Amino acid sequence: MSDGFGPDHLPYGVFSRAGGPRRVGVRLGDGVIDLHAATGRDDFAQPCLNAFLARGPQVWAETRAEVLALAPEAPTVPVADLTLYLPFEVADYVDFYASEHHATTVGRIFRPDAAEPLPLNWRHLPVGYHGRAGTVVVSGTPVVRPCGQRRDPGQDAPTFGPTRRLDLEAELGYVVGVGSRHGSAVPHTALADHVFGVVGLNDWSARDLQAWEYVPLGPFLGKSFATSVSAWVTPLAALDAAWCDLPAQDPEPLAYLGPGLTRGLDIAVEVEVNGTVVSRPPYSSQYWSPAQMLAHLTVNGACLRTGDLFASGTISGPGPEESGSLLELSWGGTRPRPDGRTFLADGDVVTLRYSAPSVTGGRLTLGEVTGRVEPAVC
Repeated sequence: MSDGFGPDHLPYGVFSRAGGPRRVGVRLGDGVIDLHAATGRDDFAQPCLNAFLARGPQVWAETRAEVLALAPEAPTVPVADLTLYLPFEVADYVDFYASEHHATTVGRIFRPDAAEPLPLNWRHLPVGYHGRAGTVVVSGTPVVRPCGQRRDPGQDAPTFGPTRRLDLEAELGYVVGVGSRHGSAVPHTALADHVFGVVGLNDWSARDLQAWEYVPLGPFLGKSFATSVSAWVTPLAALDAAWCDLPAQDPEPLAYLGPGLTRGLDIAVEVEVNGTVVSRPPYSSQYWSPAQMLAHLTVNGACLRTGDLFASGTISGPGPEESGSLLELSWGGTRPRPDGRTFLADGDVVTLRYSAPSVTGGRLTLGEVTGRVEPAVC
């Protein structure tokens, strides 16, 4: 059985075989259980997971138990014979900025003379931005180099053309199953009532477009061209052994953010460019927890919808080889990597890999995220 995809994991995805219809399946080893064939349920004869996600935690738990009972005898289809799709229809996409190490390093790169590299609000609330749901794509989808306005160093006026500073961002995404009522807030204690599971996520970034446009309203075209996610959604139920305490928060957050309850996930991330590992960021070093991000996202009454996706922001640790972006690894493009490069070139292939402790003592292999950079079409 493929390491990391055993009965203690059972991630969900959407597949088709030989031009047939899309179906919901669960991965087991190197194969996939066709859940519609195994159970006859209509919510698994769908082109996405949303109908199943909307049924809520009790059904999620019952289904996991049912699949676990079926697993020893259930027929599987080899993953290699299948086409995999975006596993859920994305309703809204929000990206946070939850790593203190990432935010501090970025502040030092762009504001080297500032006494405090973090913005004044950063330790008081999870900073984030609203992304574009329609450009969330499944792992393996090519990423076309975006075009836009960028102002070159020393120039007064902007020019138009392909980004020269295309970057990756290693992140973790959270998939919402159960929505919430407009006008109500989701408490920090209710993460598992709404969030079904996690996906690997690469929030591709055009740093030169981003730098020119983001003041005063934040990221726009420098981010909205593509966000890649894994084809497999790992249920929170599979991550029971991965929960851990996050670093202490100072100052103490406001009450709605659950001060003193900063539980996160011990997930190891590996960033690979063209077959070479360039970084290993630890998700356990995040400052803001997933429950706090969800509470802040909804505290103003913004509602959740089935298929909502919110992401951690770049995962970076304290070490020099624990940064989740090339912006940090190259110190803003001034320090080339061993291959002599800083940002991504056309033809580069980026792969993000994730693993987490299992309840059986081994490690789960979460769905990887890969994408190849294609030339611009300006």
